[in-house]
Amino acid sequence: MNPDLAKLHPYPFEKLRQLFIGVSPPLSFGEIKLSIGEPQHGTPEFIQDTLAANLAGLAHYPTTNGSDDLREAIADWLGRRYGIPAPDAATQVLPVSGSREALFAFAQCVADPGKPGGLVLCPNPFYQIYEGAAYLAGLTPAFINQLPHNGFAMDFGAVPAETWQRTQLIYVCSPGNPTGNVMTLAQWQELFALSDRHGFVIASDECYSEIYFDEAKPPLGAMEAARRLGRDDYRNLIVFSSLSKRSNVPGLRSGFVAGDAAIIEQFWLYRTYQGCAMSGPVQVASTVAWRDEAHVRENRRQYKEKFDKVTPILADCLDTQMPEAGFYHWASVARYGISDTEFARGLHAGYNVTVLPGSFLAREADGVNPGSRFVRIALVADVDECMDAARRIADYCQTL
Repeated sequence: MNPDLAKLHPYPFEKLRQLFIGVSPPLSFGEIKLSIGEPQHGTPEFIQDTLAANLAGLAHYPTTNGSDDLREAIADWLGRRYGIPAPDAATQVLPVSGSREALFAFAQCVADPGKPGGLVLCPNPFYQIYEGAAYLAGLTPAFINQLPHNGFAMDFGAVPAETWQRTQLIYVCSPGNPTGNVMTLAQWQELFALSDRHGFVIASDECYSEIYFDEAKPPLGAMEAARRLGRDDYRNLIVFSSLSKRSNVPGLRSGFVAGDAAIIEQFWLYRTYQGCAMSGPVQVASTVAWRDEAHVRENRRQYKEKFDKVTPILADCLDTQMPEAGFYHWASVARYGISDTEFARGLHAGYNVTVLPGSFLAREADGVNPGSRFVRIALVADVDECMDAARRIADYCQTL
C-alpha cells in the first residue's frame, strides 16, 4: 500500500461522529444539522428538466475536455461575472467533475518529485482535501494561519523565505471556508509576485464565489485580479469553481478549472488517464446552469435573509459577525472557557443542533491551532430551521 495513506487524518465528519458517541439528544428537539456545508435549497427545475431530457447521452463515452458548448458557456460566464475578456474556451477552460476531485488531482499533476522537500502551502483552517492532495502527491503540507487580528487573511509576509523556496503549489480559498475572508487586490499582487519569484503554482478555490450579500459588490476573483494587474496570460494561476453552491446541485458533481493555458494543457493530459470525464447529460445541464443568473440571485437572496435574521442572535452569545461571503459563521466560543469540542458536544447533547468544531478544520502551526475554540455554523437549512437553531444555541450558551 502507498505509505502516504497513513499520513491522512480522519475527515472532520468522522471526527464529529466519534465525538458524539454516547450522546443521546433530547427527543423534544428535532435534529438541525449545521455542521456540513451541503446546500439545502432546492435544485432549480430547469436544471433537473434539462438533465432528464438528455439522458440518452448516457449511451456515449464523454470526452475529457467536454463539449464546445459547455466550455464556451463557462468562458462567457467568467467574462460576465468578473468583467474580463472571456477566456479562450479551447485552451483556458476545462470542465471537471466537481471542484473537489480537481483540487485533489491537481497536486499530483503539479508535483515535481525530482525536487526534494517540496511543499504545498495551505490556509489554516482549511478544506482538508488540500492536505490529502499534498500527501498523496508526495509533497508535504505547510500552513499559513488565519487569525482574528487581521480579519483571517493569509499573512504571506509571515512565511519564511526558505518555505517559499520549497513551495511547489499553494492553495488559496476566497471566499474562505470557513472564515468567509475575501482576498484583496493587494494580497493577490503580493502572492503573484511571490509566485513569479519562486515559480510555484497558485490553485484558487472559488466554490463560494457566488454566495455574497451585496449584489453591487461581488467578491474579487483571481482571474479578475490577474487582469487588473496586467497578468493577461494568467501565468501559474488556475481557478477552481463549481455549480454545487451556486446552483444548489452538489450531487451533479460539476465544475471547471480555468487559467494558465500551459497548465490546463498538462492537466488535461493527466485527466485523459485519470478517467473522470463529465457525463454528457451533466454537461448539458451544466451548460444551461452557467448561462442563467436569475436562480443564482434568488439563492443569494435566501442566504441573505438567513444571515440578516440569524446573525444578531448569534452575535449576542458568540463572538462572530457577518462574513464577507460564503454561508458559514466562524464563531468563537472562547468567552465560555471551554474547548470547541466541548461546546459542540454539549450543544448536540442538550439541544440536538450540530455544529463543527473548528479544531477539526485546522492543524497546529507555529504553536497554535487557529481553529481552536471556534465552531463552524453552516446556514444551509431553511430560514425557519436556522432561526430555531440560533435560538437553541443562545439558550445553550446561557447554561455555560
